[in-house]
Amino acid sequence: MKFFKSSSAILAISSLMVLSACGTEQEETSGASTDASANASTDTTADAEVTVEQLEGEIAIDGSSTVFPILEAVSEDYSMEQPGVKAPVGVSGTGGGFERFVVGETDMSNASRPIKEEEAALAAGNGIEYIELELAYDGLSVVVSKDNDFVDYLTVDELNKMWTDDTVETWADVRDGWPEEEIKFFSPGHDSGTYDYWSEVILQKEDIRKDAQLSEDDNVLVNGVAGSKNGIGYFGYAYYIENADKLNVVPVDNGEGPVEPSEETINSGEYAPLSRPMYLYVNVESLQRPEVLDYITFMNENVGDLSLEVGYINMPQGTYDKNAEIIEAAIK
Repeated sequence: MKFFKSSSAILAISSLMVLSACGTEQEETSGASTDASANASTDTTADAEVTVEQLEGEIAIDGSSTVFPILEAVSEDYSMEQPGVKAPVGVSGTGGGFERFVVGETDMSNASRPIKEEEAALAAGNGIEYIELELAYDGLSVVVSKDNDFVDYLTVDELNKMWTDDTVETWADVRDGWPEEEIKFFSPGHDSGTYDYWSEVILQKEDIRKDAQLSEDDNVLVNGVAGSKNGIGYFGYAYYIENADKLNVVPVDNGEGPVEPSEETINSGEYAPLSRPMYLYVNVESLQRPEVLDYITFMNENVGDLSLEVGYINMPQGTYDKNAEIIEAAIK
């Protein structure tokens, strides 16, 4: 009988030990669950902290058809991060864009040349304060039709003669041995910064020939040259790259031998005198709006890569670092 009682006691003690152990495991499990919940809550909070603030608004952008592909790419990528911000890009030409910018109609104006003194004076007279940012390099490209198999290069002097002298009518008038076939000329219009640059470095500020067909739309120029066996025109490097299957680019001789535009020759300045920077002008008052500041910051961080994607040449990183300093200094 004593044995039975002793065995019962042992069983009871064993049961208590098992229950105690189970209770401890449940407490540990419960504690672990609590810790996991706390950690999950912390992680959720951390995720919430890094969520990008969603902005709203509309940004008015206008200007150069040459710079248009860059700003279009910036606006498209930005809209994926900030769908509530609309930033359509107009194509009024550099001069047309500045006409709107200096009276406060737009928040920013892209340009294929620096702002002129008279344009800056109009901006000042209207109380428009602005900053200038450099975006990328362009190599203004001279092109002929794919059907043209004899123009191997052109000198700066030949280009000047062709585009300013109305007595130059055929290719034979440009160089001995070339065919007596009438040349058709296609040029950006007078509101274009590309025209202004061409006028300065090629035309030497003489009047362009009267029979040149002018258009502010670079795609019209592309199709004009491509559709004419004896056509010649000029526009931004990106438009040549996009249409290289139907155009021949013409190397330009500035006195040191013919040079074809490329990423390397444009960036180094070897492609002279037709290599040039492209700009964005931003209204300082507009910059105080959060959506405009956010757009400009995004643009400056991504414009180098996007310029390469659309056929232009990115600036050195130091230029974009300087842009960032200019933007920061303009924030009031």
